[in-house]
Amino acid sequence: MRCLSSEQNMEETIMAAYHKGINHFETAQGYGQSEEFLGRALQRLGIRSEVYVTTKITPQPTKEAMERAIAKSFQALNKHTIDGLAIHGINTQEHLEWILQPHGCMDAIHEAQKAGMIRNIGFSTHGALDIILKTIQTNLFDFINLHYNYFFQRNQPALEAALQRDMGTFIISPADKGGQLFTPSSKLQQLCKPYSPLHWAYRFLLSQPSITTLSLGAANLTELDWPLEIADSISPFSETEQNIYNQLEHQAKSELEQVQCHQCYACLPCPEEINIPEVLRLRNLAKAYDMTSFGEYRYQMFERAGHWFPGKMGSRCTECGDCLPRCPHELAISDLVIDTHQLLHQPSRPRLWDDRP
Repeated sequence: MRCLSSEQNMEETIMAAYHKGINHFETAQGYGQSEEFLGRALQRLGIRSEVYVTTKITPQPTKEAMERAIAKSFQALNKHTIDGLAIHGINTQEHLEWILQPHGCMDAIHEAQKAGMIRNIGFSTHGALDIILKTIQTNLFDFINLHYNYFFQRNQPALEAALQRDMGTFIISPADKGGQLFTPSSKLQQLCKPYSPLHWAYRFLLSQPSITTLSLGAANLTELDWPLEIADSISPFSETEQNIYNQLEHQAKSELEQVQCHQCYACLPCPEEINIPEVLRLRNLAKAYDMTSFGEYRYQMFERAGHWFPGKMGSRCTECGDCLPRCPHELAISDLVIDTHQLLHQPSRPRLWDDRP
């Protein structure tokens, strides 16, 4: 998704990635011209049969709608068989009901699989943890794409549930959505020495047996080099890496003191539909690690991205106090939410696509 500045750039990045050992390319129907670019690039480079390809299609309300969507993706990719097809964004209860209904969209996928068009079926999700766990428990899927990284560990139970079912786990955007770690703050760089923040963040994920695959998401071929130097580093943390972990934890505790949100989600639901835990997570990161730019980037997605990034901005808070008795740490939630809005709210920026956070 990040290398779509031109078809030539995407082709050059794909070829460089292939020669450096990457053999799995993941795209989606919703990523602009990504499927078309990928299909043409693999054909021109002569490596279509030598790599694994996964694409993603959003949930569809009917079998017929999914059949049309599958045909569209296969035409764009110019392939007769793909290794993985994921339902892109099982984010709500309604999406889950669509995949469970008789004669619904899953029937179209299963028929395509029986016809030899699809090898493995999975799903991606930006949804709440309970939706993710319910979807895993359907036992309909071979793999899952989800958000999980050091700065967002809410989905740890989903990784454990997937591991119990021998599902492949694909971590979405650990570099960009994981903290804009291609351009880290000076404070974060200092805390992660002798490694770069991105190096350490990749090792945090690679050291966990429940994680199968990381999205690299290079914008160009120059961003492939050093991450691949640690791609095989799947051993447990070294003493130095553990010390960095401890230092990051200490930094958050000491900097935030009595106003740190511990992400228990007990404050929800909010009558004004503010996503309080996510708002306060971004505040935690800005205050503890100077990750203000990342916080601004994510905060602007509230009220713009629908179910891909749900919740209202902190300015919607009416100070009703509904959340206060539920917080085990007795935080002044209304004050913190309003403060976060003042800290992170910026004029709207253009995004790659209107419905993809």
